[in-house]
Amino acid sequence: VQLQASGGGLVQPGGSLRLTCAVSGLRLDSATIGWFRRVPGMEREGVATSRPFEASSYVDSVKGRFAISRDNAKNTFYLQMNNLKPEDTAVYYCAAYAGRLITSAKWNPASYTYWGQGTEVTVSS
Repeated sequence: VQLQASGGGLVQPGGSLRLTCAVSGLRLDSATIGWFRRVPGMEREGVATSRPFEASSYVDSVKGRFAISRDNAKNTFYLQMNNLKPEDTAVYYCAAYAGRLITSAKWNPASYTYWGQGTEVTVSS
């Protein structure tokens, strides 16, 4: 199984980016997917998660600005990030678990079996 994250970059505050996670070797339609981020010196933070056929979940700081989605035909999932703020600056990682994670587990990075390599997002003027 491989996850390949892309789409990071430098953007001004208020701008948008779309992160992409291309998945191979795992059927995405039955997987729990997530986006996490890490700031140097901090723990990895869950940003958005999605379980099969259920509404997505978001950390409070990104609600209304970020959206996680999946394209099962392409076996790819995304994180659309709008109205970006300097505090969104981090390395973003995509993650997947082959199945449905229970609610108490979906925000725990240790619950995810597969990880992408990370893509850096910098929000700065």
